[in-house]
Amino acid sequence: MPGVRKAGEGAGGVTDDRIGAVFAALADPTRRQVVQALSRQPELTASRLAGELPMTRQAVTKHLVALDRAGLVRGHREGREQRYTLTPAPLADAMAWMDDVGAQWDARLAKLAERR
Repeated sequence: MPGVRKAGEGAGGVTDDRIGAVFAALADPTRRQVVQALSRQPELTASRLAGELPMTRQAVTKHLVALDRAGLVRGHREGREQRYTLTPAPLADAMAWMDDVGAQWDARLAKLAERR
């Protein structure tokens, strides 16, 4: 039935687990810095990111793995280097979920205001 979601399904049919993974990954401020760096300059290596952030390449790699699990970045091999790019679709899904929840609350608050 159109407009009706299954339990555990967010906006656009995206599961709550996938949206939760995005929020969990972005809860860490360092991961948000990595996302920002990749949004400014795609195709960065872990070494290049480590040069922009106050941490080692190994630490950056751990953050990239967490972002990859959430679907926020993808790595691809180019010669001897692993390059990372931002994949914005999960961010869009999380934003759609927030818009949906906000619209639900707006509707509830409007109903309360009507009762007064």
